[in-house]
Amino acid sequence: MKRTLVAAAMLALTLAAVRPRPAAPVDDSARLDLGGPDDVSGFARATEPRPLRLPEDHGPHFEYQTEWWYYTGNLAAGDGRAFAYQFTVFRRGLSPGDPPAEPGLRTNQVYFAHLALTDEQGQRHVFAERWGRGAADLAGAAAEPYRVHVDHWQAHGNAGGGVRIDARHEGFGLALELEPRKPPVLHGDRGLSPKSDEPGNASYYVSLTRLATRGRVVLGGHEFEVTGESWFDHEWSTSALGPEAEGWDWFSLQLDDGRELMFFRIRRRDGGFEPASGGTLVERDGTTRRLGADELRIEVGDHWTSPRTGARYPAAWELHLQSPALRLRLEPIVADQEMRTSIVYWEGAVRVSGTAGESPVQGRGFVELSGYHAPMQGLF
Repeated sequence: MKRTLVAAAMLALTLAAVRPRPAAPVDDSARLDLGGPDDVSGFARATEPRPLRLPEDHGPHFEYQTEWWYYTGNLAAGDGRAFAYQFTVFRRGLSPGDPPAEPGLRTNQVYFAHLALTDEQGQRHVFAERWGRGAADLAGAAAEPYRVHVDHWQAHGNAGGGVRIDARHEGFGLALELEPRKPPVLHGDRGLSPKSDEPGNASYYVSLTRLATRGRVVLGGHEFEVTGESWFDHEWSTSALGPEAEGWDWFSLQLDDGRELMFFRIRRRDGGFEPASGGTLVERDGTTRRLGADELRIEVGDHWTSPRTGARYPAAWELHLQSPALRLRLEPIVADQEMRTSIVYWEGAVRVSGTAGESPVQGRGFVELSGYHAPMQGLF
């Protein structure tokens, strides 16, 4: 859910940085159409469920305005150190349809990417942002062979059906191999994930909720061999926040009993939540149960205030699901996992503890928090 909104908001600012570059002008007709989030003429809307088509749906959907490929994971090194990472590629269509086929720098697609690495023992979180136009192999997405990239940051398929992530910035980076352990999960109504009650204000949302992960991370000149688990989200849409929305909270949790939980809630200005909020519980065998907005109760137990931006974020949570019975406590592995990119938001790894029925359960996960630094509604 969360991905539609953060992508649209950040791209609105990113385009301002891309357009002025005289060496690589965007298509003039596209430039005239950068009117804002309500300007979606010609783009397809997500209005009803559709079959998932693989491998085609791993690639881009140029008929929709916004799309993202989102990888997060928790990793452990042999010396006991723990790391977490985020690697995301966003796409924004400036006009509907495929990019021009002829060679050159002309394009109707803009891409940008976020890379982050968190060191639990060192209590350190580093991040970077990169963007590029979808032309001349500067940035792009493809289904066969699978590849999404901005410059040399990329996720690409391997011969065994898994994915390799290669991305490096000044002083930190990733070289990871991911192999799915469960089938794809379709969120919402068979993959159609509503964002509000307005028809078409929805995304197509598919996840791989448990990917075995191994490889290397680099931080501060040191290289660490790591293993762990990752989570992959892919969404595409033409939509935006409703008029009363302020931001959202999103949770993706991997429990040690073999289950996963995704849940989002869109916060409104009046202090309530959008009825379209909800989530998915994934069982050990990969079967799923859709969760409505009222089925998971979330209580905030603590807050953290950013010394850089002044934003005040929730910093501990209690999650209560009645059936099946789950009671979970979430705590960030590092307090400051704020992403001070084109838009300021908090996205970071959390520890999970609690009970499943009468049995203890633990796990790891990620939480994303937007709209705490500034309301998201006014940006798109």
